[in-house]
Amino acid sequence: MNEAATMIPQGHQEMLLSILDLEKITIDDIMIPRSEIVGIDLEDEWSDIIKQLAETQHTRLPVYEGDIDHVIGIIHIRRALRFFHMEDSSKDDFKNIIREAYFVPTNTPLNTQLLNFKRERRRNAMVVNEYGDILGLVTLEDILEEIVGEFTTDPSASRKDVLIKEDGNYLIDGSITVRDLNKILDWKLPTEGPKTLNGLIIEYLEHIPAPGTSMLLDDYPIEIIQTTKNAVKTVLIEPNLKNIQSETQDSEEN
Repeated sequence: MNEAATMIPQGHQEMLLSILDLEKITIDDIMIPRSEIVGIDLEDEWSDIIKQLAETQHTRLPVYEGDIDHVIGIIHIRRALRFFHMEDSSKDDFKNIIREAYFVPTNTPLNTQLLNFKRERRRNAMVVNEYGDILGLVTLEDILEEIVGEFTTDPSASRKDVLIKEDGNYLIDGSITVRDLNKILDWKLPTEGPKTLNGLIIEYLEHIPAPGTSMLLDDYPIEIIQTTKNAVKTVLIEPNLKNIQSETQDSEEN
């Protein structure tokens, strides 16, 4: 096995290992959380809906009535292009091209969901709990990234929740998933509990911290920059500080 491994390029080895790990990861680990789902609200004015369709950067969008718990389907932007040039188009016309929403239960392993996407010929699904409440949105692209890695050479370059400062430190949105943070900084924060950095911090401190609070989260240095009434919004992370601490500890032991 070891001899065979040496004949496989490093990148391909990592992909094979990622495929084997799919059964250990669930859709909850990679889904877009409910609070960040972008969709079309049919209760909006038709002119506003047309404007949103024209300006969106997404290929597919959930369509709902009032709030995401009342999702009725998914719209492919390509199918909606004709409405941009129709003067007499209406919501009723729009409703006729909405595809029925596809729902999947929480905690579904990624390898299972990958097969489900293929069987159902779908590319995204709404994640629901046992009561039918919407928890998030999972896409085929999200699962593929778990296999082949980020589609860009710099994972943080295209992320709106990660800002690299000139001094090399990171400003991180509290809603970032722990898995993504571990990938970006090559950390090993626990992923068995809360799925987001905000959740991890609040679970650790057992309260919403004030801005300016500094902490070591599992020995990783974090400073709270901005909070809201119910969440940690922004944190500052010094990735090199962890390495300095490790080097100091090694020198003391020697």
